[in-house]
Amino acid sequence: MTLAEGEINHTYTVEQFRLPREVEKRLEVLGMTRGTNIIVANKKGHGTEIVKIRGTRFAIGKGITDNILVKE
Repeated sequence: MTLAEGEINHTYTVEQFRLPREVEKRLEVLGMTRGTNIIVANKKGHGTEIVKIRGTRFAIGKGITDNILVKE
């Protein structure tokens, strides 16, 4: 499943990125790597999600969350 399909207050594990390498590297710098647990904290309009990664909250757009594969 993709991160965009995730439900609020659920924890998921990042499995794979289907993003350009520069975007993937930026997410890795922010702490989102394969195997990282991620919590969907909230969903905003137009597909933007607020996620919590390693204790830090980030807003990620739908174009990115559609291309991050996760598992429960």
